[in-house]
Amino acid sequence: LLVTIVAALLAAMLSAPALAQPWPAPGKSIEVIVPAPGGAGTGDTIARIISEQLAIRLKTPVIVANKGGANGNIGAAAAATSPPDGYHLLFSWAGTLAVNPALYKKLSFDPRRDFEPISLIADVPNIIVVSNEMPVKDVTQLVAYAKGNPEKVHFGSTGNGSSMHLAGELFMRESGVKMVHVPYSAPGTATANLMANDIQLMFQLVPGIVGQVKGGKVRALAVMSPQRSSALPDVPTTVELGFAALQSSTWFALLAPKGTPAAILDRLNAEVNEILAMPDVRKRLADLGAMPTGGSRDALRDLLAAETTKWARIVGEAKITLE
Repeated sequence: LLVTIVAALLAAMLSAPALAQPWPAPGKSIEVIVPAPGGAGTGDTIARIISEQLAIRLKTPVIVANKGGANGNIGAAAAATSPPDGYHLLFSWAGTLAVNPALYKKLSFDPRRDFEPISLIADVPNIIVVSNEMPVKDVTQLVAYAKGNPEKVHFGSTGNGSSMHLAGELFMRESGVKMVHVPYSAPGTATANLMANDIQLMFQLVPGIVGQVKGGKVRALAVMSPQRSSALPDVPTTVELGFAALQSSTWFALLAPKGTPAAILDRLNAEVNEILAMPDVRKRLADLGAMPTGGSRDALRDLLAAETTKWARIVGEAKITLE
């Protein structure tokens, strides 16, 4: 019995340092992989805002590592194979996490299998905007006009499989209309063509069109979200207009490689939620057209599951594939 007790104590002592090690340890830095080039849009900016605050609260360097390419797949794959030690995180978004599994036939990572959820960060909704020459004032009129003019309404996007494209496909399937998708390589060109009525409609992201809406150069019909955008508070939502199924956005989230200790994940979740409650952070996100979210780890897990299912249906029905 004595030998058994001593052996058990020795085993506990040998395993204790790994469990009792403080996190983050002094001198250690945390890497946050962002699967996009540095300075590439809203996502990179939000990642830096959150990382900056995490560094202050955790009293340790938090380094943003940009690893762009393949529509976010390269960076996400790198994060998936990183050590699950709390010093390697992934800041990513709806397209890479919930849409790419349906768009690409082969992925070297599985967002739901290979990552632990930490927290939602923010949400940037799509917004339905039309050219000023379109004879519609609201979503109901848009549906009626499109039904009366099948395949004569052209909607622009930033490419096949993009958020704007999928929002348009969702709109067609939920409303029963037929429109023509026009993919662009640059959002600025698409917006310019919308103002010129070369295309009649876009499902833009709020930050990319807010200036044109406020300047009266295009007409906003509805934000595709349950909540109004603080950037355009006078524009109603699809939900309040009775189109609850017309919800589309680019949401941003923080995750960690599968196997990262739960205590670290819970600590990070708590820190992120406190960061998102800070008035200065909320204002900085609002200025980007992003809605602060936060919430529990389970909330992110549930959202990822629901969004993966939703967009897999849309991608499958529209027969969209990317190599």
